[in-house]
Amino acid sequence: MNKKKLTLEQNKALLKVLKTRFEKNMTRHKGLDWDKIQAKLEKNPEKIWSLNEMEETEGEPDVVDYDKKTDEYIFFDCSTESPKRRSLCYDYQAWESRKANKPENNVIDKAAEMGIELLTEEQYHQLQQLGKFDLKTSSWIKTPSNIRELGGAVFCDRRYNTVFLYHNGADSYYAARGFRGCLKV
Repeated sequence: MNKKKLTLEQNKALLKVLKTRFEKNMTRHKGLDWDKIQAKLEKNPEKIWSLNEMEETEGEPDVVDYDKKTDEYIFFDCSTESPKRRSLCYDYQAWESRKANKPENNVIDKAAEMGIELLTEEQYHQLQQLGKFDLKTSSWIKTPSNIRELGGAVFCDRRYNTVFLYHNGADSYYAARGFRGCLKV
């Protein structure tokens, strides 16, 4: 069995969850048609597998946009708080540099394993236009290379009705900090 492919039963169950979430949150994707999205998903079983990985870690993936140029639907983790993939440092280099108390993984490798990408700062702000997210948690976002080269990494959250961008050493990790993913189908 292909590791990155769901069984027929798993596939049907996930599509049902995604459709229900889509219909419940129409303000996130005005003008988009679920049947077209589902047809595209059914042609890309590895993308369905990635969405299942997002769902399994309580990311609550949902369609947030459609890119006409690339003909891709864009899914973000839309859980109210950062998904249950937390206590991770930023990347392998940061993980490797820790002398003690290494976390189990890092966000860059975990996202790659899941077949997704970290949200960029722009995407994080786009998500926050759709609701109020990370009121108690925070989420690592894609860090610009010039910051990462100096040992840092960036994360965001929402406090006081404002979206904040912060920095930390890339090797830091916290129980309340995870990461949000993006998947294009």
